[in-house]
Amino acid sequence: MPRPSPPQAEAAPPVAPEPPPAALPAAEPDYRRIYGAITTDRFWIPAVNLRRIDPRFLRREVAYPRDDEPGTIVVDTAARYAYLALEGRRAIRYGIAVGRDEAFNLTGEAFVERKAAWPNWRPTPDMVRRDPQRYGPFRDGVPGGGRNPLGARALYLYQDGVDTYYRLHGTVEPWTIGTMASAGCVRLINQDIIDLYQRVPIGARVVILPPDVSVA
Repeated sequence: MPRPSPPQAEAAPPVAPEPPPAALPAAEPDYRRIYGAITTDRFWIPAVNLRRIDPRFLRREVAYPRDDEPGTIVVDTAARYAYLALEGRRAIRYGIAVGRDEAFNLTGEAFVERKAAWPNWRPTPDMVRRDPQRYGPFRDGVPGGGRNPLGARALYLYQDGVDTYYRLHGTVEPWTIGTMASAGCVRLINQDIIDLYQRVPIGARVVILPPDVSVA
């Protein structure tokens, strides 16, 4: 007689795939390192006193809603931020200080036509005329260095090939970041303008938004 077939093993139920791991929250940047003293530059740059700056104005990478070409700098004077557009709708966001009066702020499109490390500074004739007591003593200029109002780096903005006399530059007063404090130029913390300076080439496009328009 034929042998009976052995009983078939019951098929194991399919195993459900494991769910993907939950995304971890982005780590907080190490601001003590980012804003620590720089001792290897031409002049010594002190560490930033982080207790004197609103944390929302410290450098970080963020989601970016605009369609600007990567490498574009967008200055949001209303929110006191400058953005460097990256790939994939991301940007590096820097806190800034802007002009004491909205009338002093540049708007529109410009281009970085010059970059300088430890630039010299000279007030414009208009600045001297507006406030001779404040700017008159410096009409002949201030050499680059730790006391220079332009700080460690400057990006010079041109429109139609003409110098606008507006700069994105460092500052010896980092506690003013997030405020309306300058004569019209855009101030960044020295550690931040060094970072931006290293990332953008001559010819980089800069968009300065009007005061009633903001990125967010």
